[in-house]
Amino acid sequence: MIDGADTGWLMTASVLVLMMTLPALGFFYGGLVQAKNILSVLFQTFAIAALVSLLWFAFAYSEAFSGSGRWIGDLNAAFLQNAGREAVHPGTAIPESVFVMFQMTFAIITPALIIGATVERIKFGAVLLFSGLWLALVYAPVAHWVWGGGFLAARGVMDFAGGIVVHLTAGLSAIVAAWMLGPRLGFPRSVQPPHAPWMVMVGAAMLWVGWFGFNAGSALKAGADAGMTMLATHLAAATATGVWVAIEWIKYGKPSLVGAVTGTVAGLATITPASGFVGPLGAVALGLIGGTVCYGAVWVVKRGIKVDDALDVLGVHGVGGALGSLLVPFMVSLGVGGVALARPVLDQFAVQAEAVILVGIWSVAATWAILRLVKSTTGLRIGRESEIQGLDFSSHGETGYHTGG
Repeated sequence: MIDGADTGWLMTASVLVLMMTLPALGFFYGGLVQAKNILSVLFQTFAIAALVSLLWFAFAYSEAFSGSGRWIGDLNAAFLQNAGREAVHPGTAIPESVFVMFQMTFAIITPALIIGATVERIKFGAVLLFSGLWLALVYAPVAHWVWGGGFLAARGVMDFAGGIVVHLTAGLSAIVAAWMLGPRLGFPRSVQPPHAPWMVMVGAAMLWVGWFGFNAGSALKAGADAGMTMLATHLAAATATGVWVAIEWIKYGKPSLVGAVTGTVAGLATITPASGFVGPLGAVALGLIGGTVCYGAVWVVKRGIKVDDALDVLGVHGVGGALGSLLVPFMVSLGVGGVALARPVLDQFAVQAEAVILVGIWSVAATWAILRLVKSTTGLRIGRESEIQGLDFSSHGETGYHTGG
């Protein structure tokens, strides 16, 4: 039977998660780029939302959540032919249509995260072709492995809301894309600072709020699990924000708003896989560790290996998602509110590590292959003159800001 409270919460959660892409991620990324590229970022997130929605309807939902294959779903739910008005999603008390919509919002935001690594220099057509292929070849299969009854689900992997399915896949794919695309002109010495830090903060604030739908919605019902998940999510975000502020204050003498909100997102990414399994103390611990490690990871990517992951997708999302996934077994027993593990801690850690490694390898290999195909068809990178002019005008014939009379 359909439960009204559960259904109402999942519908609300779906709205919150869609808000994370439209408009939250658009604002967050758009404020970080130069003014001449803001519309290109907004357009990319908007177009990905539309494209992924249609592909999810056509085949990707079925690929992820239909059938009992170890590696991939079947096409029995293609074009949502099983989503009748009264159909209930198995194992829940919510309509199949609501589950489809909720999971669609996850599928939308994941490839949208990747564009943070390629902003200001990638062709619009390449974004669309890559996103469609990546949804089919990386996101949907991994979602099936972990959440759709695939081989990692059978082994008991713990990924409550997407540390592996969303953040690890996006982070590793982003660094491959940034490496294959090459750096922005002037990187790393003369890259321009964010043109609108206030916009970055607005986007981050929406992400923080929307993340309650992302994590607490993954309980798939209204109740105690969703409540504890929401609390854990908030505490981890607040802790990582404080960590980032403290590091910048100590290191530079002046904490920055952009740094603070980047810490917020790092904390949210780190808590995501563990959010439904830990209590308040575990959440604070993950925020502390995630904020610290992600800060270091961002420095390593930009200054160490010198790859122009423009908006720190690997350092924040990839590292945060992997870290939270690996630490889940050790955090559930901290304080009150955590769940009981089904196996010894080290055995569960081995399962988590296996999942992170296998998904990581697949994400890197498949992304490389997809980008090679895209490069041979649409091409990847805009020309030098177009990059200097900015993607807003060179790719779309528009400008984000008009000055003068």
